[in-house]
Amino acid sequence: MTRTRRLLVAAAAATAAALALAACSSGGSGGGSGASTSSADFGYVNQGKLTIATAEPAYSPWVQDDKPESGKGFEAAVAYAVAGKLGFAKDDVTWVRTTFDQAIAPGPKTFDVNLQQFSITDERKKAVDFSSPYYETTQAVVTTEDSPAAKATSLADLKKLTIGAQSATTSFDAAEKSIAPTGGVQAFNSNDDAKLALESKQVDAIVVDLPTAFYLRDAELKKGVIVGQLPKVAGQKGDEFGLVLAKGSPLTKKVSAAVDALRADGTLDELAQKWLAADGDAPVLK
Repeated sequence: MTRTRRLLVAAAAATAAALALAACSSGGSGGGSGASTSSADFGYVNQGKLTIATAEPAYSPWVQDDKPESGKGFEAAVAYAVAGKLGFAKDDVTWVRTTFDQAIAPGPKTFDVNLQQFSITDERKKAVDFSSPYYETTQAVVTTEDSPAAKATSLADLKKLTIGAQSATTSFDAAEKSIAPTGGVQAFNSNDDAKLALESKQVDAIVVDLPTAFYLRDAELKKGVIVGQLPKVAGQKGDEFGLVLAKGSPLTKKVSAAVDALRADGTLDELAQKWLAADGDAPVLK
């Protein structure tokens, strides 16, 4: 082989190698099994999959029958709608479970996004990222017919009673600020624990978000009663739920854009109307 020929062959090989390297490192906008690049290039925790987390167990109306993979329940349906906007087919969605506290703690995550009624707060933003809000709600007081809280018609009526809520949540904060019960708010690890305490008369009433209040009243509690909604703080929005991502996740902007698109095209409103109850029979307490 002549020197000129050898140089031409070497140049062609170098060009081919450069093209191959460029193809391997090129970006893209979607995911799913049809994606031509590794999901790691986009910040996903599992190649070719969108890994979504929720609570264990997860309750209606957010997830029906603790089966998020069914897509039934408001948050399960929102999760698949977001996945679709990101370019993932339903079969390319993987579900994992975390506790509420694990999800909002600093550090690496086992999920790409997490939905379990996480209220967007400045304090939590120090540890994790949030998407744009996919739902806005208020907090409500729930009790049973045989509890003294059932006759309450004002915040003052509740102040002297025993009130419970899940710890480290906006429900707990709202109970402290709006009701400020004389004995303090009783803290529980989960809404389910708070509900059991109500049923066993350890507390007179509990505070949860409004859709959960309707579900507890209509499906979980025997003779459940919604006393009313806690008032919003003047000049502030209601409680906004966002998808949680790892702090600094490269997916945050994409997930927020997906949520914004679902809001703009009416999907979020349609899903809320389908899965969440209206608030007509839950008066605002004063």
